[in-house]
Amino acid sequence: MGPLHGTRIVEIAGIGPAPFGAMALADLGAEVIRIDRAGAQWGDPDTPPADLLNRGRRSVAVNLKEAAGVETVLDLVASADVLIEGFRPGVMERLGLGPDVCMERNPKLVYARMTGWGQEGPYAPTAGHDINYIALAGALAHMGRAGEKPTFPMNLVGDFGGGGMLLALGVCAALLETTRSGEGQVIDVAMVDGSALLMTMIHSFQAMGIWSDDRGTNMLDSGAHFYDTFECADGEFVSIGSIEPQFYGELLRLTGLGGEDLPWQHDKTAWPDLKERLAGIFKTKTRDEWCEIMEGTDVCFAPVLTMSEAPKHPHNVARGTFTEVAGIVQPGPAPRFSRTPGSIERPPPHAGQHSAEVLAEIGYDEAKIAALKDAGAIT
Repeated sequence: MGPLHGTRIVEIAGIGPAPFGAMALADLGAEVIRIDRAGAQWGDPDTPPADLLNRGRRSVAVNLKEAAGVETVLDLVASADVLIEGFRPGVMERLGLGPDVCMERNPKLVYARMTGWGQEGPYAPTAGHDINYIALAGALAHMGRAGEKPTFPMNLVGDFGGGGMLLALGVCAALLETTRSGEGQVIDVAMVDGSALLMTMIHSFQAMGIWSDDRGTNMLDSGAHFYDTFECADGEFVSIGSIEPQFYGELLRLTGLGGEDLPWQHDKTAWPDLKERLAGIFKTKTRDEWCEIMEGTDVCFAPVLTMSEAPKHPHNVARGTFTEVAGIVQPGPAPRFSRTPGSIERPPPHAGQHSAEVLAEIGYDEAKIAALKDAGAIT
C-alpha cells in the first residue's frame, strides 16, 4: 500500500534507465504492467530472473509487429494512468503506439518518454550511452583527478540519476497535475538534460568564482585534502568529507594534527602537502581501526564498502536499507513513508508470465486470449 497504490502503469520493455524509473514507481505502490517481447518461453516462477530493475512487475508478452498485438497494448493503455517507453524518437510512432494514438484512446494518459538526447536536437536520432550523455552535459569533464583523464562514475549519473530518477519525478508531477486538469500530457525525459540539472550546484560555485574548470583542483572533485578517500594499512579505504570548520577541526584532532599551526583550511596552495600528510597518517591503521576512532563523531566519515559489504554494515542493517527477495540481496524501496510505506511486491517476472492473468482483468475472455496466442500476438 505505497503512496502510488491504485496507479496503473504500462511499461514498454527496455533497458537501463526506463526500467529503473518504473521500478522506483513500482516500489512506491504503482501497479506496473511490463510489455515484453513475445516469443520467449518463460521459466519456472519459483526461479525468477535476476534482473532486479524489473522487480515488482507483472509481464505481458506481446508481438508488436502484429496488429492484434498493438491493439492489445492499446486496450491496456485505455485502463492505465501512465505509459513509459525508452525507444529512440519515432519508434513508438512507427509501431502505432505514439502519443497521439494512445492519448486518443486515453486522454488522461501521462506518456513518459525516456531517451538519452531528447526528442529533438541534432543528436536526437543517434545512439548513445551514459558516458556520452554526461560528457555533453558538462559533467564528465569535472570527474577525476588532476593530471588524469576524466573518470566516469559507472552509469549512475546519466542513466539512473539524470534519467530514471528524473522520469519517476516527472511521472509523479504529471499525475498530480492530471488530478487538477483532467488531461494527460507527454513527458520528454532526456538523460543529457537530467545530467546537466544535477550539475546545478557546481554551476553556482563557478558563478561565485570558487570552482575552476581544471579537473581535480576543487573542493569536491578530489582537490581538497579534507574531501577525499584514503588508503588504510590493510589496503582498504575510508572516506572523509570534513568541509565545515567544526568538522575539519574534528579531522585534525582525530588524526593527531590538531595541535599544529597549519595553513588555512581553504588555502589551495597547501592542499597537496596536507593531503600527503593525511595519506601517510591513514596508512598507519587499518580501516576497522579508523572506524573505531571516527565512527560516531562529526568528522564526516564512513568506511568505503563494497556491494558485498554494505548490506552487512550495522547502520544499513538497522535501517533495513537492503532486503532479500527470492534469495537475492538488493536495495530496498526509498524514500521512506510513515503511513504508506513502499514495498517490493514481487521478484522480476519472466517475459509473458502474467499475460493471461492481466488480459483477463481488462475483460478478455479465455477464447480471445487463446486466439491471440494462436495468432502469435501474445505469449
